[in-house]
Amino acid sequence: MKSKVAVVGIGATQFRSISPDVSYKELMYEAAVRAYEDAGIDPRRDVDTFVTCAEDYVEGTSIFDEYVPDQLGAALKQMHTIPGDGLHGVAACWLQIMTGEFDVAVVEAHVKASNILTPDGIAACAQDPVFNRPLGLNTHFIAGLEMNRFLFRYGLTSEHCHRVVRKNRGNALNNQFAGRGAKITDVDFQKAKMISTPLTELDVAQPVDGAIVAVLASEKRAAAMRNKPIWITGMGWCNGSAGLESRDWDIPEYVTKAAEMAYNLAGINTPAKEIDFAEVDDTYSYKELQHLLTLRLVSTNEIGSWVESGKGEINGVLPVNSSGGALGMGYLYEANGLARLFWAVLQLRGQAGKNQLPNVRTALIQSWRGVPTASAAVGVLSI
Repeated sequence: MKSKVAVVGIGATQFRSISPDVSYKELMYEAAVRAYEDAGIDPRRDVDTFVTCAEDYVEGTSIFDEYVPDQLGAALKQMHTIPGDGLHGVAACWLQIMTGEFDVAVVEAHVKASNILTPDGIAACAQDPVFNRPLGLNTHFIAGLEMNRFLFRYGLTSEHCHRVVRKNRGNALNNQFAGRGAKITDVDFQKAKMISTPLTELDVAQPVDGAIVAVLASEKRAAAMRNKPIWITGMGWCNGSAGLESRDWDIPEYVTKAAEMAYNLAGINTPAKEIDFAEVDDTYSYKELQHLLTLRLVSTNEIGSWVESGKGEINGVLPVNSSGGALGMGYLYEANGLARLFWAVLQLRGQAGKNQLPNVRTALIQSWRGVPTASAAVGVLSI
């Protein structure tokens, strides 16, 4: 690629299980103010285009894009909303800057999950209305089916997934933004409610409220910003069918295609050797392991021993979700991908506090939009 795009500002709220003291607009405003201060910009003067990632069903408001410009400083500016994960919004900003018509772009995603009274009903509306929804399949039940298939296919057990939960929620204890940090023990798993065998309630990322804003800039503008640029060297995305009967249940092909697109742009041939750390989707504990295989960060014949030897721990050879992931930071709906970006930027800047990783230069970030979607995005960041 001839042009380069960098993350030059980032801001987030505290992620909390409830936030009765603020509205979603105030969450957005707080994250935006933090990001603009971080980048040293005035949104009304310096930003060319804005993107918000939000789903009307989750927001409870039709045509939600009409409700977002004011609190971002985007009134009378170019703006559009994507009903998808925040990393798709990053890709949209990245593409706009790559055209050469824009120099500075802002992407935002948020959730006020504590306001959602019927999350299962909303999730059911994402299923195919003709072939799947009439069956009345709960979202977590579908995840349990896939988890069973995944563990059988690769010779894994529930204990491998429990290690993921213990790791991520433990990492979150040292992440000041995380809302679900905890020390999880074997006894906790013994007492955990079974949702869909072998999926327990501890294997599922629990929702939180929060907002994240990122500022992206062209190479020319990034050079004049106050922060060290974190370059987006590769972006990839893929959106497949939500139909359950037509997908490959062994491997999420949509992640494979998104990753190959990102790797090709970043010039990465052997991800396991060239990536220093990864922030990947862990909406369910088994998804972290499935995604590591799909992203070619771990080989299929070593995934079990890889987990048992702690290679994905914060002091391992390839730290995975040192932020705590969605299991530890909390499930942020469309903001999950931006949470992965947020933490990766802090790590590459050397601002990750007690969880700071030594000598990291290249990060992989990945998102998935959840059951029943086949929607994923992957990014490669470098300093």
